[in-house]
Amino acid sequence: MFKKTSSDSGGTRNELKKGSVGTWQGAFYSLAQVGPAADIAILLIGTFRDVGFRSVTAVLVAWLIYGLWMITPYEFSKLRSNAGGYYAYAAASTKSGFYGPATAFSWLYENLTSSAFAVLGISSFLFLLSSEISSLKYLWVIFAIGMIVYVSVIPYLGIRPSVQYTFITGFAEVMFLFVASIIIIIEVGPGNSFVPFTLPFSIVPVFFLSMIFSISDFTGIGISTTISEEVTEPKKKIKNSLLLSYLFSGLALIPATYALTVGWGISGIGGFASANDPGLIVFERYLGPIGGILLVIFTINSYLSNGVAKTNAVSRVWFSASRDKIIFPKSFSEVHKKYKSPHKAIRAYMILMLVINLLFGFLFGPKTGALILLTGSGIGIIFTHIYANISLTLYTRTQKVFKWLVHGLIPIASSIIAAVVIFYTVQQDILAQISTPSFDNFAYASSAVVGVIWSFIFAIIISFYYVRKKPKIATEAGTYDADHIKISWEK
Repeated sequence: MFKKTSSDSGGTRNELKKGSVGTWQGAFYSLAQVGPAADIAILLIGTFRDVGFRSVTAVLVAWLIYGLWMITPYEFSKLRSNAGGYYAYAAASTKSGFYGPATAFSWLYENLTSSAFAVLGISSFLFLLSSEISSLKYLWVIFAIGMIVYVSVIPYLGIRPSVQYTFITGFAEVMFLFVASIIIIIEVGPGNSFVPFTLPFSIVPVFFLSMIFSISDFTGIGISTTISEEVTEPKKKIKNSLLLSYLFSGLALIPATYALTVGWGISGIGGFASANDPGLIVFERYLGPIGGILLVIFTINSYLSNGVAKTNAVSRVWFSASRDKIIFPKSFSEVHKKYKSPHKAIRAYMILMLVINLLFGFLFGPKTGALILLTGSGIGIIFTHIYANISLTLYTRTQKVFKWLVHGLIPIASSIIAAVVIFYTVQQDILAQISTPSFDNFAYASSAVVGVIWSFIFAIIISFYYVRKKPKIATEAGTYDADHIKISWEK
């Protein structure tokens, strides 16, 4: 059992700004990291590359799978309020704190690789807008550096400006994508078909490979948990934010994926993934120049919002783990005196974003470099969800609030599905390199394999290290709660 003791978090000097975020702001803060319009520009390309006109089925299934995964943060958010999100949930789930370091390390891999979505994604999108821009070979570097600076400065200035911005623009983005998709579907007329929703058994392995990008489309739905120390009444409002962000993400992406499929044309869908900014082509075809311009504006804003939300989330997870003396330097738990942001964690993330994204951009180009990194990102976040699922079952059993469906059956089932997605992703990427050896295919396979080694093997080793060598730190990790109550195990 747990008992409550007084907090030793260090007083208000190192506390985030409380009462800064409400339910709807939290919802669109999460949705900002999903980045629906930006998904159309980069992640959906990976899905179309793998399963073609069945991409809408892949996205629909991914949304349903993510719905299962959202049970864990939804249930945990009613019990715990910690900026560490999944990491803090996992750390506090057992007496030894075993799953905390593993979850933090797995999430770290996702943190480092997923920045490519915003940084290289916007660079690729802008770089491919016209042949004149594309002719300037390294212009994307300027876009990438500008993006990194922007998504670091805004979070540095505090959470309030960030969530206000993402709330207003996020709602407009979702409404635009939904309405535009319906118009395109109507305009297509007889070109509409039920075929994209069919799934022959023969393509199941490739279908599961496409899941790594389809699931990544929805990555971020649960990050409102990372601002739970800054939300008013977090144990009531975070769960509502999670539900709203999940529903709006489906509203934005599922109709849009189908609209892109039939708008491009089912028979010619093979050319979708290789085209420059294919989503823009479809929108301009059916909505004219105004529709194309609006998509460009919302896509750019989507990347900007995603980057801001990502930096906020990452810096708060690092802040929480650092506060617990897990993996990160203690300095990462320092909060800016004026802006109440984890400024040192933000600066460290900015430097790492710069190095990783420029390296992969130079090696593979911004578009392919982003997709390679996002393959690893998908592996990292899936393992993070698996650890969190296990932790929910363990935590609720010890607290005697266990419900067999939401705390047992669903977490176990969703973890099995997650393991299947990982297996097929790694298998298909390795087979692609064996059958068609190339530098790019080798990079995709390596990204997936390294993701498994990092997020599973190394993560478990690190957890054993903390439990055996630093048991006091491991036991206390993740026990801080937003109501200034620290939780520890009874002897």
